[in-house]
Amino acid sequence: MFQYFITYKPFEVLSQFTTEEDKKTLKDYFAVAKDIYPVGRLDHDSEGLLLLTNDKNINHRLLHPGFSHEREYWVQVDGKPAQQALQQIQDGVDIKVDGKIYHTKKCIASLFETEPNVAVRNPPIRFRKEIPAPWMKLIITEGKNRQVRKMTAAIGFPTLRLIRYRIEEIELANLQPGEMIELSKKIVYKKLFHE
Repeated sequence: MFQYFITYKPFEVLSQFTTEEDKKTLKDYFAVAKDIYPVGRLDHDSEGLLLLTNDKNINHRLLHPGFSHEREYWVQVDGKPAQQALQQIQDGVDIKVDGKIYHTKKCIASLFETEPNVAVRNPPIRFRKEIPAPWMKLIITEGKNRQVRKMTAAIGFPTLRLIRYRIEEIELANLQPGEMIELSKKIVYKKLFHE
């Protein structure tokens, strides 16, 4: 029987169940059957929405480059990007992928007018009074390795904190780091693939 879980992967946790180099993994937070695995990944230093399932069809449809789907990230950056920098990231920027220059696809980028309601991170980001650290909403339809971090760096505003908030219509909502809820196949397919 297929099972579907949405989780909030905490900061500094590997997106896997197997132990590696004394780093925390998903098994330190989530107790699921042995055949359940994460769909895609979030870097060790990123946090947020991670889907766990044993449905290989979802894995194929979410990760294969032939299918594009929206992923929404909330990104705290070092310094306040002007409208020109936001336009630049929306039009696509050059980043390095596997040692080659790659031009990112068009995306949607905006600054939050007020700080979003996010979980407290432990440890918190480095605070510097003289440099603003606003939050940006970035909606992309591709998922290259460390893409969001490379994109904000390309416009001169390094990422301080990165939270994946949404994949298509599945949202983190009020989940806190280390929490998990189970969804039905019907809801998952409706929210991911509009079926």
